[in-house]
Parts: sequence; C-alpha cells; structure tokens
Amino acid sequence: MTDLLDLSPFDQTKERRIVVIADWLPPDFGAVGQYMQMRAQALAEKGHMVTLVGLTSGAATKVHREIGMGSLTEIRLSTRPVPRHSLLGRMLWTIFTNLRLLIAAFGPLRAAHGILFTGSPPFLIHLLAPLRPLWRGRLVYRITDFHPECLIAARDRSSRALNLLLRMTNFWRRRVDAFEVLGEDQRRRLEATGIAAERVALVRDGSPVVFSFDDPVEPLPADLAGKCVLLYSGNYGVAHEVETVVRGYELHHREGSGRVGLWLSATGAGADEIAGRLRSAGLPLHRSAPVPLKKLSGLLRAPAAHLVTLRDSFVGYVMPSKIYACLESGKPIVFVGSADSDVNLLARSDPAGYLRVDCEDFRGFAAALEKLADRAAHAA
Repeated sequence: MTDLLDLSPFDQTKERRIVVIADWLPPDFGAVGQYMQMRAQALAEKGHMVTLVGLTSGAATKVHREIGMGSLTEIRLSTRPVPRHSLLGRMLWTIFTNLRLLIAAFGPLRAAHGILFTGSPPFLIHLLAPLRPLWRGRLVYRITDFHPECLIAARDRSSRALNLLLRMTNFWRRRVDAFEVLGEDQRRRLEATGIAAERVALVRDGSPVVFSFDDPVEPLPADLAGKCVLLYSGNYGVAHEVETVVRGYELHHREGSGRVGLWLSATGAGADEIAGRLRSAGLPLHRSAPVPLKKLSGLLRAPAAHLVTLRDSFVGYVMPSKIYACLESGKPIVFVGSADSDVNLLARSDPAGYLRVDCEDFRGFAAALEKLADRAAHAA
C-alpha cells in the first residue's frame, strides 16, 4: 500500500510529524475510521510521530503510545450519532463536528510535516484549505467519498445551493497539495474537475480483515436453513442500489426456484427499506447488526456469496471498500452496478466466480441468483 510519505518530498533524515483526521474510530462502526487507524499505525511503525484525531460514541480520550520506531497519539472526541433523517440536522452536525476536529487537532496541525484528511466527515476541506497558510506541512486529501457530489447524486435534480457548494468545494480542491483516490473511477471524476493528473495518486484501501482458517466461522441464520445464503455486510446507504435487489429477489422467489436467502448484516436506510419490503412480501430474510472487526473474518466466510451494490449516479463518487475483504474471503461476489465502477474492475478477475448485473435489470438479478444457487448446489 502506498502511504502519505510516498506522495510527499519529506526530508527522510528528519523526524516527521503527521496528522491524520478521520471520523468514527474503532470500535465504532465506520470503514473510513478503520482504515485511517490502520494507516496511522503503519506510519508510526515506520518511525513517524503520528496524531490521529477522530470520533467516538464513548467517552472522550487521548492516548499516547510508542509503536515500533515511532509513536501514535489518538485523540477521540465524544460525539452523538449523525441525525440522518434530517438534512438540516446533518449539515449542522457536520459543521459543528468539523470545527471540533479542527480545534482538537490545531496544535499538531501547526507542527505537522504532513496532514492527511478524508472525505468523512464531509466538507472538512472548507476549513483546512482556507487555513493553508497556517500549516507548514503538505496537505493531502484522501477522497473517500465525494461531497457535495453525493448529495447531488442522491437527489432527482440539484439545487442552486448545492451547485454553489460544489463550485466552492472545487475552488478549495485546487488549493490542496495532493490527492489520494480509492479507484480509477474516482481518479477520472477528480481529473474532470480540472485537477492535474500528477497531483493524484491511486491508493487503495485493501482489506482490514486478516483471514485465518483457524478462526471460527459464524453460523448461518437458522431462519435461512436450507437456503443458498447471500450476505450483504456493512453499511447499506443512499449510494447503494435497492430497487434491483428487491424486485429481482421477488422474481427469484415468485417465478424462480427461490433457493437463495438474503442475510443483511447491515445498517443504513437501504437496509431498512429492503428489510421492510421483503418482510411485507413474506420473503425469506435475516437481518442482524454489523459484527465487530474481530468477528468479520468469520462472518465473511459464512455465506455462499457476497452482495455488493452501487447506484449508477454514485459511480466514481463512492467506492464500496467492503469489496477488498469480500474478495479475500474466497467467496463469490454478486455485484449490482455499472461496469464503469472499480468494483467491477477488481471483481471481474475473481476466481471464486463473479456475477454482475446492471442496475434496474431485475430479471438479470433473478437470473444471477439462479446461477449462484446452481453453483452452490454443484459445489456441495
């Protein structure tokens, strides 16, 4: 994995201070925080003095420890959950949280040789970039999700306010020293805004899970006994395709063999909608909460296959990071989404057996479930 230092002309002979800013840190659920904690630890092991600033649903803490040749200071700010059912509430939460992160990190930011911040929480760039003259270090923006593009993509049409916010965001993006993107599709989106190619580096997340066949496999849900289990794990939010999954799953059970059962180990509005609609239709479904990271290996090795979805309007704006762990689990992947997404780029070489269906191809998804069940029956 490329790291921040590979992007930066830091003096290799001097002690380097690095600040990493993210959102929810483990054990709270949040992919960005998980990856940024791993990144901070790896940088500390290489001999750097790293300060990681993030959020927690528990008590606020500040912990310093020596790691390898370097050190890691974790600053966790106690924060209430994002009010997801109110756009105004989310915006106010974001503004207040970003200010708190900036204040908590201000001292280390002033002394840092390198600053790595992400797209979560969104719009932190509107604080860090205008204050660029205060930072002696290189400012590197790791675009995990594009904002406000994701807000725009979630709507039927944009608004004047969002268009203005997008212009302001692109203005500040052009004043950041360097960028990290999670995929080639994100690189294309960023370069389309006028960012020079030499300022953009592809740095993939990789899997946060270490798979060991000595680890116990999570048991399959009893209410899906006898089914070929398709698992969706993690966040199922506004960027993820719902309609194709629901209608294709209904076709599979109404007109097909009905051999596949869906397991949602997930949170998010999409998971809520799918669960509600499938239960109303009387179709087999098991819903559970996401598991802690230490149990994720066992969960991902449990099903017959993994479901990954992405709406077409979010291609290049969002990269489902779960794809890396799903691939390493050795289980087949069923992807509902565009061939232009990096999910397809990564998964199409999957030796376990990859199936892709376009969004809104309901019958295609039903047919993919039949293929999946046939393969599982043959393997058994």
